[in-house]
Amino acid sequence: MFSGLSAFPITPLNEDGIDEAAYGRLVRRLVAAGVDSIGALGSTGCYPYLSRAERARAAQLAVEHADGVPVMVGIGALRTRDVLALAEDAQKAGARAVLLAPMSYHALTEDEVYGLYQAVTRNLSIPLCVYDNPGTTRFNFSDELHGRIAQLPNIGSIKIPGVPAEPAAAAERVARLRALIPASVTLGVSGDWFGAAGMNAGCEAWYSVIGGLFPRTTLAIARAAQAGDAAEATRLSERLRPYWDLIAKHGGSLRVTASALDILGLVSGACLPLPLKALPDAERAGLAKLIDTLELA
Repeated sequence: MFSGLSAFPITPLNEDGIDEAAYGRLVRRLVAAGVDSIGALGSTGCYPYLSRAERARAAQLAVEHADGVPVMVGIGALRTRDVLALAEDAQKAGARAVLLAPMSYHALTEDEVYGLYQAVTRNLSIPLCVYDNPGTTRFNFSDELHGRIAQLPNIGSIKIPGVPAEPAAAAERVARLRALIPASVTLGVSGDWFGAAGMNAGCEAWYSVIGGLFPRTTLAIARAAQAGDAAEATRLSERLRPYWDLIAKHGGSLRVTASALDILGLVSGACLPLPLKALPDAERAGLAKLIDTLELA
């Protein structure tokens, strides 16, 4: 469940709810490409913008269209009570794992975050992936906190936000964290431009937004890293440098992903919850050219 390429698709939305036909197409496309698992309702899946009923439906749709490929479902919310309810919905939908980031409006302490994971894991019958995403949550996990949480029951993986670019430093970062967690808990890298570096450094999984958009391209990088061909994984990732630069320019993957899906005809126009918007027309034209130049489609 927590190894290889875990592809995170967007949840295509309109103001009436989920575009269920488009969502089904996106999930089936990932299955056809051969991804190792599917991450529903991650950050690019817009989970904080959805009601509980919409999130339950998205989880059901992901499992239904995944055709047996393991599905992990995001359950982050502001209150522990709501996280527990979302965890129950995900389990009822047939999710094989859940993903939890420590969301909050007020800054959380380490003891509060530990208490959150303690309460949730106590009530789970499936594994949980710890979502370390300081760019969104504004909470910075210490390695020691990761070590404490990893000892809880049902912890299956830790999704780290990236690794240093220099290979020796990346390997040292992964080794330092791994020394604090049980062998049964895997490490997965996120932040797509860190994917190759993280897997080359020893992360078992790549939790990938671009994997939910261009799965075949991403699989080539992941498979090279898994085979121990660090040079090829790095080469394939560096080839995508213009795409990584575009994501950085726009503050993350969400708007770029939404625009790319529309360019490819995989969604019907706007697919983000207002007030969020995709790229403006001038940037969209550049993205379309980039997709063609890099042969991503």
